[in-house]
Amino acid sequence: MNELPTCETLLLEHACGVLHITLNRPDCRNAMSLTMVGELRAVLASVRQQPGIRALVLRGASGHFCAGGDIKDMATARNAGQAAYRELNRAFGSLLEEAQHTPQVLVAVLEGAVLGGGLGLACVSDVAIARQDAQFGLPETTLGILPAQIAPFVAKRIGLTQARRLALTAARFDGAEAARLGLVHFSEADEQALERRLADTLAQIQRCAPQANAQTKALLLASEEQPLGPLLDSAADQFGAAVTGAEGAEGTLAFVQKRKPDWAK
Repeated sequence: MNELPTCETLLLEHACGVLHITLNRPDCRNAMSLTMVGELRAVLASVRQQPGIRALVLRGASGHFCAGGDIKDMATARNAGQAAYRELNRAFGSLLEEAQHTPQVLVAVLEGAVLGGGLGLACVSDVAIARQDAQFGLPETTLGILPAQIAPFVAKRIGLTQARRLALTAARFDGAEAARLGLVHFSEADEQALERRLADTLAQIQRCAPQANAQTKALLLASEEQPLGPLLDSAADQFGAAVTGAEGAEGTLAFVQKRKPDWAK
């Protein structure tokens, strides 16, 4: 595996094909600083071409996921004017785009504060697992600002009408409500249940071939943007290549031989 970036605001741990990424600014409930945004983007870039890393687990230190953007960064940018705010804001949008399109399965583990940018990160995950008592919300309008980079991802995740309600009221809601809205896939009662669900999810991911997973994820994301006919043509090409490729050959042979394929051992 290639060497991972050195990070000040993240804890990184690689084990058994899973990279655990922990947002580590517990003194401010892991608020998203410009440094953290840059480090997350660097980590995503470094693992993009590493098929040995099958899943990314994103969570926060000390019982909180992420309380949103760092107000201190905003205060620092004030002296530099509007252009500095634009750069800061757009960098976070780029992070959301890159996280959404990472070829690995992105699993978000959501506890405590899941606010603003933290909620945006939850919305680009492939699997989201929350504590029932986690607190979600889009508080931007209460600060006189707007969820500029987050809003499109929230609307895609839960639908426009619910996104409008939550963004325009800044309402807080818990993990159970997040599951009802479709923002998260699982809402667990306590820490033990949360960790069991995470372990089960990672075990399921390990059953899937890494390249097949990456291509399937890209196909699903493309289905929202590309015309159906050309998309199906491209998918057929990919299917043919997959069936005759290394993973397809190994997977079908393993099925016939009633054994686990190499990637699942």
